[in-house]
Amino acid sequence: MPQNHGNFLDTPQLQKGVTRFWLIRHAIVEQNARRHLYGAMDVPLCPDSLVAQRPMYEVLARRLPHPALWFTSPLGRAQQTAQAIQQAGYGLQASRIEPAFTEQSMGEWHGTTHDRLPEKLAVPAHPFWSVGATEQPPGGESMVQVCARVGAALDRMSREHAGQDMVIVSHGGAIRAALAHALHVHAHTALHFSIQNLSLSVIEHLREGWRIVNVNELPLA
Repeated sequence: MPQNHGNFLDTPQLQKGVTRFWLIRHAIVEQNARRHLYGAMDVPLCPDSLVAQRPMYEVLARRLPHPALWFTSPLGRAQQTAQAIQQAGYGLQASRIEPAFTEQSMGEWHGTTHDRLPEKLAVPAHPFWSVGATEQPPGGESMVQVCARVGAALDRMSREHAGQDMVIVSHGGAIRAALAHALHVHAHTALHFSIQNLSLSVIEHLREGWRIVNVNELPLA
């Protein structure tokens, strides 16, 4: 009888002692900001949604592992989302700022209304993103570059925090970049993933390589 090999997710419980990233996209931002390309701008969350979506924060608080290291991007919307999850039942935890997990910088295009953006593009926009994966706004960065910085951070954090659970409250672009790194796919391909506000995506780093556990899991009761 051949010997079993590899690592398998055959049970409802995730194996302990695995280097695991719990990636959460921040909550929805306020309505006026959504009319513009905000990228790495520091725009506020929608206050009404913070109240209305309290049950989703409670689901996330129950879903996330204890103990875990907490990280957020430098942007206030990610930090406020992390605080809301902790206050919804997880318990207060110190969060570290991880700059590599900020959103794609749109440079000089920050604040552009969506109807004016097409006239600025050098290449066609991605069907599921504001710009193409190789488009680099003046003074900003392309999604290819985002994938490189997020991938380098994942590799570094996997070494520094091996065998630990890490909760990272981040952004749609950065989470897609993490999936691109784990799957060894181009940024254009990764932009086909849907990453909704407050969704959870989980990836693991094992001796054999990266594994995707789930993507865009919505915290619904």
